[in-house]
Amino acid sequence: MKILLIGASGTIGSAVAEELAKRHEVVRIGRTSGDLHVDISKPESIRQLFEQTGKFDALVCAAGSVTFKALGEMDSADFDLGLQDKLMGQVNLLLIGREFANDGASFTFTTGVLAHDPIRTGTSASLVNGAIDAFVRAAAIELPRGLRINSISPTVLVEAMDSYAPYFRGFKPVPAAEVALAYAKSVEGLQTGQTYRVG
Repeated sequence: MKILLIGASGTIGSAVAEELAKRHEVVRIGRTSGDLHVDISKPESIRQLFEQTGKFDALVCAAGSVTFKALGEMDSADFDLGLQDKLMGQVNLLLIGREFANDGASFTFTTGVLAHDPIRTGTSASLVNGAIDAFVRAAAIELPRGLRINSISPTVLVEAMDSYAPYFRGFKPVPAAEVALAYAKSVEGLQTGQTYRVG
């Protein structure tokens, strides 16, 4: 398969690339690194990416930014980053990407544990992650041509605990390589409309 991997240089993206490149052609894509570049917050950048890649068999997005800030200090502008980047960025990857996807292609998006297990300062992440999971369930029943869509919802990563441990007390971290298996299940399996929780 020809797999487009957005966020390929990140911790999760690197693990997904390592897992899938054993069996498939992986095009590594990032905002500033990789084989090709894209800013998922800009639909015109997404379209330009697909015009460069041409047809594909699977798209994985392991990218997306949100604001972490105490709710009491937030206003509507603080939610814009997550809404325009992680949420609409992934939605637009489907809306634009379906034109370039081969029959039976899959889309795999990234959400996270905060959709169902929130933390302090994580309101925007919880909102965005929950919205993407809901979008995946709804979009799956309308996609034509055998197109599939799933999301991966990992807990905090072992590799991120040096930075994030104070925010995730009591959470059991998982290694990125284990999370990568869920992406392989989505890409190489047959299910659609699923959220694969890891951890």
